[in-house]
Amino acid sequence: MNFSDQHVPMANAIRSLAMDGVEKAKSGHPGLPMGAADVATVLFTRFLKFDPTDPHWPDRDRFVLSAGHGSMLLYSLLFLTGTQGMALDDLKSFRQMGSKTPGHPEYGHTLGVETTTGPLGQGLATAVGMAMAERHLAAEYGSDIVDHHTYVLASDGDLMEGISHEAIALAGHLKLSKLVVMWDDNGISIDGPVSLSDNVDQLMRFQAAGWAAERVDGHDPAAIEAALERARKADRPSLIACKTIIGFGSPKRAGTSKAHGEPLGAEELAAAKAQLNISPEPFSVPPDVLDAWRESSQRGKPAHEAWKERVAKLDPAVRAEFERRQSGALPAGFKAALKGFKDKLAAEPPTLATRKSSELALETITEAVPELLLGSADLTGSNNTRTKNAQPITPADFSGRYIHYGIREHGMAAAMNGMALHGGVIPGGGTFMVFTDYCRPAIRLSALMGLRVVYVMTHDSIGLGEDGPTHQPVEHLAALRAIPHLNVFRPADAMETAECWQYALEHKNAPSILALTRQNLTPFRKSATDENLCAKGAYEASPATGGAAKVAIFASGSEVEIAFAAQKLLADKGVPARVVSVPCMDIFLALPEAERAAVIGDAPVKIAVEAGLRMGWDEVIGSDGLFVGMTGFGASGPYKELYAHFGITAEAVAEKAAARV
Repeated sequence: MNFSDQHVPMANAIRSLAMDGVEKAKSGHPGLPMGAADVATVLFTRFLKFDPTDPHWPDRDRFVLSAGHGSMLLYSLLFLTGTQGMALDDLKSFRQMGSKTPGHPEYGHTLGVETTTGPLGQGLATAVGMAMAERHLAAEYGSDIVDHHTYVLASDGDLMEGISHEAIALAGHLKLSKLVVMWDDNGISIDGPVSLSDNVDQLMRFQAAGWAAERVDGHDPAAIEAALERARKADRPSLIACKTIIGFGSPKRAGTSKAHGEPLGAEELAAAKAQLNISPEPFSVPPDVLDAWRESSQRGKPAHEAWKERVAKLDPAVRAEFERRQSGALPAGFKAALKGFKDKLAAEPPTLATRKSSELALETITEAVPELLLGSADLTGSNNTRTKNAQPITPADFSGRYIHYGIREHGMAAAMNGMALHGGVIPGGGTFMVFTDYCRPAIRLSALMGLRVVYVMTHDSIGLGEDGPTHQPVEHLAALRAIPHLNVFRPADAMETAECWQYALEHKNAPSILALTRQNLTPFRKSATDENLCAKGAYEASPATGGAAKVAIFASGSEVEIAFAAQKLLADKGVPARVVSVPCMDIFLALPEAERAAVIGDAPVKIAVEAGLRMGWDEVIGSDGLFVGMTGFGASGPYKELYAHFGITAEAVAEKAAARV
């Protein structure tokens, strides 16, 4: 069948379903699906390589709806193409509790959704990471096995968000030629015309960042097709500005902000359908049009079968390694490698900053886990994320394992999400802990999607010293611990650092933050247990001596050292105290109550010490527990002087606890 002959009714099927879904829900965004239907129809029927019976096929093209508010466009496409799991009844339950069609697309909730979108700019930046992963794996396994494109449908809002600058600059620098962004250039935002707030020449902006960029009529299928053909042959990423009319077909709302984020209403819906020559029956798709969509979606099956044949012909060891990486399983030798590293630490316990301990652990881990791709937002020498065996990825050579992200913390975090979503690689990237503020929207999406992304956040407290309060994270531990399903690790020495890395890599359904020190820490773990003690979230690091504990001291990271010193001061006063290390409060608080109670113990005085805010600690020490930490911002000065100035000392802990006994 020549799908160009059926283009108009096929595009109108998207418009019809989108209008009906939003109208039935009495909520949603009909304007984008109506305006971008022609663009999507050309892409899905003539270019996108996918198999609706296997939405997870590794060599499929990726389609990212960065403008996630237009979710009915994607849901309609999934139904029309016959993608597994999407039925007409799902479109009828748009935005309803428990449906497969939530207000914005959610990864892991709906088959065929490549990433969670809605916060504007995130989808575009995430797609950059997908394209990076494709290039890296193609360099490793060859284009016979890895050869696909990443397509993005972006809105005006996606391009206005600041993260888009970081994302397009990185993509342009790396010459990600298989990344194609189709901009729904309708000139309308919620407040009205985009010209109310913006007059950027986006084509010039993208071109300045190293992209190919052109503008086409977004309602001319031949022009869209020709632009996509050019983009597929480009030696750089491509932007296609598709000039469209938001709410296309709506007599009174087309081209206005009223089409953006509310149902058309029964009268206008009927008028739009009449103007587009669409059946007035809700959720109706003519049989011949549905047949055309289903036939078009079979284009990818021969490519899928041919790919499977090529994979089958690979050397068995290479094929097994490729399939292992795609599954997300770690190499068989990973645990043994970590155990060997822990044995070395036990033999010669080092006094190191945990950022340096992390680097030592990574020297072993990167040898054992070849799919681990590390990087830094221009702080390589501070984050210690580059190991001796990691050559940088460059525009000309993607076989390396280290990524220089530049000063683009937010773009880095979102790109790492894209790499994790793509599969076959495990991303880890670093910056200063205080700049999690810049990364937070992408970190939140990591947690929402349950992705194995490792954020190496160094300079984790006032312990960074002289850079002062602008760089000293005070509220950040509490703020990050507040994000559900995110594990925030704060290891206290080299042994704990190795165990935190182990947990982060072994658990593929949650992101992790490693909050690491600039200052050196005295080791206290001097034996290598087979058990990962940090995997409990908290554990007794030192029991009380001289009787039952009257005081329990809880600490994380650099303050565990202070807790040990306070324990000794209390012992000298005849007050038995125990020390509990809390490397990951998130894991600990998720344990059953009986297990938590066993670790917390029954000492009458409970005190926590952490160079951060108290927020969150009451779940461990109780609302009547004692706390030694920060209550405001830091200051500039040598770190030891800062700890004394803010009263975060062993003496302060011991004095406060003893006064309560």
